[in-house]
Amino acid sequence: MQQKPMDQLLAHGVANGASDIHFKVGDRPGYRIDGVLRGVKHDVLTAADTRRIAERLVEGDELDLDAVQEHDTSYSVEGVARFRVNIYRQRGSLCCILRIIPREIPTLESLGLPPRIGQLADEERGLLLVTGATGSGKSSTLAAMIDRINRSRAAHILTIEDPIEFLYSNQKSSISQREVGCDTRNFTQALRAALRQDPDVILVGEMRDAETIDIALKAAETGHLVLSTVHTTDAAKTIGRLVGTFPAEEQHSVRLRLADNLRGVVSQRLLPRRDQKGRVVAAEVMVATKTVQEYLKDASRTGGLKDVIEQGMDQYGMQSFDQHLTLLLKAGSISLEVAKSAASNPADFERALNFGDDAVPLESEDDALELDLVEEA
Repeated sequence: MQQKPMDQLLAHGVANGASDIHFKVGDRPGYRIDGVLRGVKHDVLTAADTRRIAERLVEGDELDLDAVQEHDTSYSVEGVARFRVNIYRQRGSLCCILRIIPREIPTLESLGLPPRIGQLADEERGLLLVTGATGSGKSSTLAAMIDRINRSRAAHILTIEDPIEFLYSNQKSSISQREVGCDTRNFTQALRAALRQDPDVILVGEMRDAETIDIALKAAETGHLVLSTVHTTDAAKTIGRLVGTFPAEEQHSVRLRLADNLRGVVSQRLLPRRDQKGRVVAAEVMVATKTVQEYLKDASRTGGLKDVIEQGMDQYGMQSFDQHLTLLLKAGSISLEVAKSAASNPADFERALNFGDDAVPLESEDDALELDLVEEA
């Protein structure tokens, strides 16, 4: 596949609202639209096709494709979008998955996130975490938080990403963006060096290991605001994941450090809209109040964070997933069926809604999209 046809497929994917684009041997190219993978009306790709695509995607990377088993990079189509790229090998052949990065940096308001998240971004020091499964919109939320800081504070913002996704321009802040593999060897080395680069705000793409977590905590302890992501589904699991990364003899001290430095955890999921026009974010927001800090310090109480979050909704702007699902349902953004499937405990959630016996889930409409280019995979 030559560059022009490939770029046209990418441009059509962006125009059709895709979040990801797949190139895999033995399949047609695929678009993930509103969470559903759909095949493009195109010839089935051969191993030679996917190799040529991979060659286009890594031009300038000085990479030996014959030695690649998996590789992260980025790619741009001028006037269309940037793409986060993962190239991997399956059954000996190369495959490519591209995540579309919008050209415009979103705002917290445009993402439909609660105002409390903006207030967390206004913190001057400490650790902020955005968590969720792959494809839950973590990168967009972090970008919106960085953009808010950029527009409101005269600060040095340093990002460490793998690869660089959103491109920022200086507003009130000065922003330095470093890419793993291109500008630095790894997250740990870049984060350690960051402490000597006079940052006010540090964005670490992902908390991947104990060393990265330890340095991020040190940065927060020394007066920096540190933002990062974790692949966990809620606040309690996030704390468990971070603490569990360390040896048993260090875990209590890590809990104390988290209690002192964590400012908040935003956990999110993307759910289909009731009108079938895209997806909406459902978010759990935990703010590190004095009570939350006590629950972080005590391993036997961390599992009860959900109750503390729900009790802190009115006073502190916290919310559990179930509380946000209730708000989205009452606003008509999602269906009862979707809300129940996403709830922590569907039976308890439905009882809490206090719906009458005559209430029934909305029937699903035909979700076929009127797109000439794509059809159900």
